[in-house]
Amino acid sequence: MRVAIVNIGAIVSGDWRHPLIAGDTVICESGLIAAVGTASPAAVEAADVVIDAGGTTLMPGLIDSHVHITFGDYTPRQQTVGYLDSYVHGGTTTAISASEVHVPGRPKDVDGVKALAVAAHKCFETYRPGGMRVHAGSVILEPGLTEADFADLRRQGVWLAKAGFGAMKTAYDYVPLVAAARAAGMITTVHTGGSSIPGSGAVTGDHLLAMNPHVSFHVNGGPTAMKDADFERLVRDSAIALQLCTAGNLRTALLTASLAMSHDAFDRLLIATDTPTGSGIMPLGMLYTISHLASLGRVAPELAIAAATGNNAQVYGLNAGRIAVGRDADLVLIDAPDGGSQATALAAIANGDIAAIGAVVTAGEPRFVGRSRNSPATTRSVKVAHCRVPMSYGAARH
Repeated sequence: MRVAIVNIGAIVSGDWRHPLIAGDTVICESGLIAAVGTASPAAVEAADVVIDAGGTTLMPGLIDSHVHITFGDYTPRQQTVGYLDSYVHGGTTTAISASEVHVPGRPKDVDGVKALAVAAHKCFETYRPGGMRVHAGSVILEPGLTEADFADLRRQGVWLAKAGFGAMKTAYDYVPLVAAARAAGMITTVHTGGSSIPGSGAVTGDHLLAMNPHVSFHVNGGPTAMKDADFERLVRDSAIALQLCTAGNLRTALLTASLAMSHDAFDRLLIATDTPTGSGIMPLGMLYTISHLASLGRVAPELAIAAATGNNAQVYGLNAGRIAVGRDADLVLIDAPDGGSQATALAAIANGDIAAIGAVVTAGEPRFVGRSRNSPATTRSVKVAHCRVPMSYGAARH
């Protein structure tokens, strides 16, 4: 499918060092971005679907790097079906598993944790709820896992490993397992802060510096934060990515963002939700945290968007998250919410409002155009100007 998005008011790149792109047109073909900025009338006319952005703002689809996937579009923690599809209506086009820890009766033996990770990974290889791409299957680090086990997991496609819920006497016992998972080519992640569910324990700055994972999960607290002095140590003395989660401590999220900016470590700042958990389901969680950083933390809105898109993509090695030729065509049109005090999406975010969503495209295919069922209405009209395929892209109303 070839999709053209025209009449764009502003393009946010997802690259925090070069956050804005000149132009008013983006063309997608065969699931990838084919042109950015300008396009000839003939190229637009050749599109199967032409979306008139109506002067709204285009950004990459949001990447939520902390979602507690189980199986299917269902969360046993909140007894809810269809939450991933609902997250697409919050602008999230990619979800990354924070481990399948909420699977009822989850196994804790070596064979069991491996089987759980492999099954989850393979179940979501082609299953795309609401059009969302889901990277599932994160092995929970338990005593007894060996280098051979990590090699076997990688052979079967599993590339995520999570520390924090295993049966360890202390968090320091994770150090050799995190090192072994890293050596096998896996992205390693660690629960950070106080305990969250039975079986988890507190993880502090000392523990993180000893483990040296790729990502400190909910560094601002999940939901309980570690002591303030640990935040500067992590920013200054490590290369660990610092994931801020909606279901965490807002004060320490703002502290982390400030430290990352002052130490030129913004590329390590990630936005996620840490849902579904006891905090619930948050289809607009990514947008809320973007707004919190911009309005309370004095982070430019386009940089806050980069923390939720391109930064996540860079840390996790994904082809999504940035608007550039050859990148995955996962795109979201946003605008100032109807009835608000600001004129554009970026101004609204800086004001503390969440952006209104006018369209979502994933893998180069429009999922809805005109109105998200979860966000406020856009100030401007987003519509399908031309369509050659037998499909309606209107979203369900409230």
